[in-house]
Amino acid sequence: LRGVAKMSVETESLLQEVKENIEAAQNYRSELQQRLQGLSQARKQVRGSSSHTREALHRHFQELQTSLSRVLGERLNSLLQEVDAIERESVSPLDDCQKLIEHGISAADELLREGEAAIRCGISDREEKLCHFAKKALHIQLDSLPEVPALVDVPCVSAQLDNSLLRVMQEHVGRHGNVSSHPPVQVEELVERPGSILVRWCKVDEDFTPQEYRLQYRRNNAAQYEDAYVGKDCEFLVLHLDPQTDYLFRVCARGEGRTEWSPWSIPQTGYTTLTPHEWCPGVDGYILSSRKNIAMRSDSSQGYGRSCVLYSSSPTYFCGQTLTFRISAAGQMHRHDSVGVCADNQAGVESLQRDQAVCISTNGAVFVNGKEMTNQLPAVTVGSAVTFDMEMVSLFSVSSNNNPTDGGTFKLRVTIGSGNREVVFDWLLDQAVDSLFFGCSFEHPGWKVLVF
Repeated sequence: LRGVAKMSVETESLLQEVKENIEAAQNYRSELQQRLQGLSQARKQVRGSSSHTREALHRHFQELQTSLSRVLGERLNSLLQEVDAIERESVSPLDDCQKLIEHGISAADELLREGEAAIRCGISDREEKLCHFAKKALHIQLDSLPEVPALVDVPCVSAQLDNSLLRVMQEHVGRHGNVSSHPPVQVEELVERPGSILVRWCKVDEDFTPQEYRLQYRRNNAAQYEDAYVGKDCEFLVLHLDPQTDYLFRVCARGEGRTEWSPWSIPQTGYTTLTPHEWCPGVDGYILSSRKNIAMRSDSSQGYGRSCVLYSSSPTYFCGQTLTFRISAAGQMHRHDSVGVCADNQAGVESLQRDQAVCISTNGAVFVNGKEMTNQLPAVTVGSAVTFDMEMVSLFSVSSNNNPTDGGTFKLRVTIGSGNREVVFDWLLDQAVDSLFFGCSFEHPGWKVLVF
């Protein structure tokens, strides 16, 4: 029985080892199949891009040949027309002179025939014919000859052709175009933001010196890309994107001293799951854009003359994100004017300069829970971008028995940036919050603010 039990244990151990090996083999096969699929995609990219490049090269050089042949033909026709004009203008007076000489020769021949006939005629008619011949010879003016131009005085048409043109063309054609195995820039990172995606790219060719970049994007099911950014920065926030929708992003660059753009990077797919920031509609004194991300303070009779706070439609700001207010138009300043973040959307208040809120006024003053800080940022003007960044620092108890369920204080580390300056401070809240509202308040009309 012991032997049977021992064999049973050994069998179970072997069976377990076999199962583990089978599972490992399955995982191994799955990993290899995934790598085989990746290898197939890589081969497809190489062959597809090579085929596309061949077509582009054939098409480009065929267009060059056609254009160059047309330009050369047009120049040839122009030069031939100049030759025809010179020939026509130069030969015309020569033709006139030839006609005059031929006419003189004809008259001389006729006079010769009459003179010979007068000499051979009879004595009775000779005197009359000789007199007639003498008068006719006098009329023809045999001593008057037309002037024929010397060869140096008439055109001798020739063409001056610069043989160096072919050499210059050969040099330019020899340097025209290049084939690269990798684009000089690639999309490096796609970071989702509320209703937008932050695209970062980088240079991957060390020998390439970029002068500026060009970013394009399109929906996954769209046919055409559209420009999103052209400039010197290596990142850009693409706004007005629909959540849960795939977008393709690609970037290229213009080399220093060059006019043409480099090849496009390999398109990268990205999407955002975050709901776009929107202002709350229907608030008296404010007009919203169609996407509700732009608010303008109006001069309506109900709202003008008293300040009121416009909040976000819901608490869509989360710690770890960057919230940006961009001022696109400005009105008259007031001490209650401000933009900021708050724990709630308390109604009936005149400004964000209150408890449970942090904000910056249009004159640059920073308020935390209604109290003004000593640090101040630059005044907010047209084109200003104010950013809010927050991270949770701690959640600690302030109850007597040290029980967290009895209540506590929630601390956030806040960074507000405006212009080239920023302030950092800790913001204490009465309770923990998962998300925050944002808001703005302006006393006078004319202010317009975009949030993203």
